Amino acid sequence: MVAMLCLYTGLLLQRCMDTSPLIKTYPDIGHAAFGHKGRTLISAFMYVELFLVAVEFLILEGDNMDKLFPNTSFKILGLKLKGKQCFVLLTALIILPTTWLRSLGLLAYVSAGGVLASVIVVGCVLWVGVIDDVGFHEGGMLVNFGGLPTVISLFVFCYCGHAVFPTLCNSMKDRSQFPKVLLVCFITSTINYASMAIIGYLMYGEYLKSQVTLNLPLRKISTKVAVCTTLINPLTKYAVIITPIASAIEDNFVFRNSQLISILIRTLLVISTVFVALVVPFFGYIMAFIGAFLSVTVSLLLPCLCYLKINKAARNFGFQLIIILGILVAGSFVGVVGTYTSLKQIITHL
Repeated sequence: MVAMLCLYTGLLLQRCMDTSPLIKTYPDIGHAAFGHKGRTLISAFMYVELFLVAVEFLILEGDNMDKLFPNTSFKILGLKLKGKQCFVLLTALIILPTTWLRSLGLLAYVSAGGVLASVIVVGCVLWVGVIDDVGFHEGGMLVNFGGLPTVISLFVFCYCGHAVFPTLCNSMKDRSQFPKVLLVCFITSTINYASMAIIGYLMYGEYLKSQVTLNLPLRKISTKVAVCTTLINPLTKYAVIITPIASAIEDNFVFRNSQLISILIRTLLVISTVFVALVVPFFGYIMAFIGAFLSVTVSLLLPCLCYLKINKAARNFGFQLIIILGILVAGSFVGVVGTYTSLKQIITHL
């Protein structure tokens, strides 16, 4: 259901683009609908979402490196760092030089391998269950309605590519094929997500952690392959995620073409993501917050609002208007409840 709604709102963005050849990006859609305030609002949500995704990458690296190399610690300036903390810092130091690059062509191609990486991880987890004798014997509560807003928030996060949909659509030679491309992507993603969810639940039930790689038996080769694949992916994507934020900040400086200013801004961005990752090292809860507060807004609410504003005919009462209003009501409910729940969980675990 979440996939269908996100697919539909993705198509609404294309319809918004079809109204003017000047619309090329998501902020352009916001400007066409609500003027300068619309562009600013959408840009702000996009950049905050990208920033927190970068934080998630660092937490992901720290958690999985700590699984591979438990009980690791070292001292920096008399301050002892251990476990996940030292690996978050180490990851940041490795990633930092890649963020200084203004041209990310090579990294963009490498990061596209994320699709293959996802398939490899699912295959490794399945291998652990079938070949390594973990089995599929766990169970537990199948439906927990109290956790429904959080679950929906997580699923929306998984389908929150709307920020780049307009750019992708605009780059296509035949834009009329965009709905088909979107449909194939959503079907592929849904199969991958559903496979991992079912396998993980049957293997570990209620004991399943925020990252299934943390459940896998450490000494198995399949576990090491899964963890290493999980680790490589964020290393290639971090700079790609941070660059749009850095570019937006650099555009506000007089010396925007200065290499020194660019390096300084990008270094400060990396430091800020490290700080947040160390203070709030909760992968699942942060993902739920991103999904509830940011992804629901960017992927469900704003496409509907922009479409209604740009296309006056869509405001006429009919089946389409009922669907859009239903998405707005359901999205608002999930956003409010999910944001409250995720923030409560984060504060409780601080």
